[in-house]
Amino acid sequence: MSLARSVAAFLLLLALQGCSGVQSALDPSGTEAERIDTLTWLLIVFSTTVFLAVGLITAAALRGGGRWRARLANERLVIGGGVVFPIVALTLLLGYGFYLMGPGSPAAARADGQLRIEVVGERWWWRVTYVDETGRRVESANEIRLPVGRPVQVELTSADVIHSFWIPRLAGKLDMIPGRTNRLTLQVAEAGISRGQCAEYCGGPHAFMSFFAIAMPEDQFTAWLDREAGDARNPSGEDQVAGQALFLSSGCVACHRVRGTEAQGTIGPDLTHVGSRHSLAAATLENDPDAFVRWIRDGQHVKPENLMPPYEIFTDGELRQLAAYLDQLR
Repeated sequence: MSLARSVAAFLLLLALQGCSGVQSALDPSGTEAERIDTLTWLLIVFSTTVFLAVGLITAAALRGGGRWRARLANERLVIGGGVVFPIVALTLLLGYGFYLMGPGSPAAARADGQLRIEVVGERWWWRVTYVDETGRRVESANEIRLPVGRPVQVELTSADVIHSFWIPRLAGKLDMIPGRTNRLTLQVAEAGISRGQCAEYCGGPHAFMSFFAIAMPEDQFTAWLDREAGDARNPSGEDQVAGQALFLSSGCVACHRVRGTEAQGTIGPDLTHVGSRHSLAAATLENDPDAFVRWIRDGQHVKPENLMPPYEIFTDGELRQLAAYLDQLR
């Protein structure tokens, strides 16, 4: 295989990698994303067809014989192809786009009186609160869990600057503006994990302000939400007990809440069940004890300019104890 063919094959494989994955808009897994995908491919096909047609007409005008040039110079063709066709085609596309994507479209799901998720963008993480049909409120952070097949209304706002909520596989992006609540309906078609991102530059570690959306079968979601509503698990092992004592005595309680303990801070993420989350630090780290140690000790290196101060007061042993305590919060 020649070098040119090898390079072409590599570039093709690289391009195809962007068509799938946890953050690909070309691999939709939700009702909103499927409609966006349909409109995207329609526009791609239309634009490609027009591009090829214009290219052929240009080639005929430059290289064709006198008969072709005369036909192309015909006034009817110029008016029809240059005025009438663009107006009619773009009007139809615009109308179909409104029909497909508008709030009154037949495919638009409604979640009135159903599960609601309130998401508040904060520098640089996500405060997530589930409000079920009974009005019960369950707070979490930095990930969203969704029941498969059920429309869920997501209410979006910001506590500080403008952020933007975007899960490419599930829906289009929607801005989060201080003092305003924007609403988005998500309906996931299949179980799986999708990755979301803040899509509006919000300063500092904006690029590290991500999250995972985890779609679960209805029964599993209901069981998970019931567990999530409960208080934190009591530590049992020696390191876990020592880690809890450090957590409660070292200033962590000023910012973080752990339900069932005296830690009732509201500035930072709720850590009641942090050990069971898919990731740490808004999808910056994998969730394991080593990641807890790294985040507490080197948080400013992991996510520069985040608002959690560095904790250099702990020894390696104390860090291990803190990590053991946080990891068992499931």
